[in-house]
Amino acid sequence: MGRKIVSRSNRKPWYEQFKNIMTGRYKKPQFIYLGDEIKEGSIIISNHEGTDGPMSLELYLDTPIRMWGAHEMNSGLKKLYKYQTEVYYHQKKHWNLFLSRLFCLIASPLTNLFYKGLNLISTYKDARFVKTLKESHKAIENKESVVVFPEDSTKGYLKELEGFHCGVVMLAEYCYKKGIDVPIYVTYFKIDTTQYVIDTPINYSQLASVCETREEMAGVLLDRCNKLGKLEIDNAGNIINDEGNAQAIA
Repeated sequence: MGRKIVSRSNRKPWYEQFKNIMTGRYKKPQFIYLGDEIKEGSIIISNHEGTDGPMSLELYLDTPIRMWGAHEMNSGLKKLYKYQTEVYYHQKKHWNLFLSRLFCLIASPLTNLFYKGLNLISTYKDARFVKTLKESHKAIENKESVVVFPEDSTKGYLKELEGFHCGVVMLAEYCYKKGIDVPIYVTYFKIDTTQYVIDTPINYSQLASVCETREEMAGVLLDRCNKLGKLEIDNAGNIINDEGNAQAIA
């Protein structure tokens, strides 16, 4: 399987060259579609799996995308260093705090440079989240798909996800009120087999018709994501164990 990376018009030219180095670390996954390929101007939900999930999409998914990322990742070296040492490596990946701080003396400057090129959409836990919604809506209007990693990673990045934050539902609701019934693609990156499973999309209106609250909608999406993770799929892309239930959410 080739490792040719996908170039993106919304990235800086220097960053597109920088991505070539990353192909040695991140193998191209096998993208497995249970329905149609991803339409431009969609919402893509995925599990995180450390950096492997995001980087697999950034390098190899052949559709225009923008990713959500914690605003600390987009706020300069000092805030990034604090976030990486205390939250990402220590809390989520369970590294020793001293080793995390030592490692990030080298890693954070490189990561800071990388994030500047990635063109992230910053997310917030306060009223500034409105900025996230507006920028995301504009991206979707421009036919860019917005990638969200909504899992509750308090206990780290787990194979079976324990919760979804409601921000992704709020984005779909915001777009709907602005006249876009955005398709939502639930996906799951199976790191052991390097397979990215992509579900049949569900529109926001369909989701809202079977759920009364944002929390219920997030729960439906979470359940589907976990079911995708349990599917066993051979190298030809055939489902050989339907324990996860290959039926789409709607």
